Amino acid sequence: MDWFVLSGVLLVLIIPVLDIKDALVVHARRGERQAYRPLETPLSLRPALEDVAEGLRSVYPFPIFYVADLDAIGSQTGDCSAALRLTRLTPAPGVWLDAGFSGSESLARTHALPGVAPVVGSESLTDAAFLTHFSAYPGAILSLDFRGEAFCGPEDVLARSDLWPSRVIVMTLARVGSETGPDFARLAEIKARAGARQVVAAGGVRDATDLRKLAEMGISAALVATSIHNGTLTREVIAGMMEGSDTVAQHR
Repeated sequence: MDWFVLSGVLLVLIIPVLDIKDALVVHARRGERQAYRPLETPLSLRPALEDVAEGLRSVYPFPIFYVADLDAIGSQTGDCSAALRLTRLTPAPGVWLDAGFSGSESLARTHALPGVAPVVGSESLTDAAFLTHFSAYPGAILSLDFRGEAFCGPEDVLARSDLWPSRVIVMTLARVGSETGPDFARLAEIKARAGARQVVAAGGVRDATDLRKLAEMGISAALVATSIHNGTLTREVIAGMMEGSDTVAQHR
């Protein structure tokens, strides 16, 4: 499980985000992909995928990374090479990979990789029929993508909550890298419709206050980047949210 109460302490899984463009980790901001530039961070001397991942793990031993391969998303190739590079690190992290999955073949291929969970972005889908594939690939994750108030993808994908998989990301692109806070209202709306499914927040997480509010809402996990790189989320803050007061949380 990714979220639970441990000795009365609300926990939320923090998953660092690695956005890749032209084979480098980039600074994602407000979903304006044409303006993304190679990441500059005190955690890594260069924006190579493995180096940035290791830099993030110098802050905290994160068990999972989220990788958005923007080149693969743009071409809808389902390329899993970035995830494979991360799984070769020691110890190997789990990887949630968004690589433009729009067909069952690429989804099946990635789903079979140890430690890799394919993320299907609604922006990559042409119709809601794809949702039926989730029953065959229980480890796959659906990302409900929003740009402003607009849903990115077929409206039926948003409407057919009965076909959503067990994990659903609420991706608010306008808040990515903006440090403006999560879209709590939209998260609450999706959470109410998701039933027992795990809901993951993406976009705008600034600090421990945001994380505590997400945990209180029953949000399972948060995709985070900027607030780790700028030092707002320290090792102590992250450990408090991931582990509770005195016991290490087990995530799978």
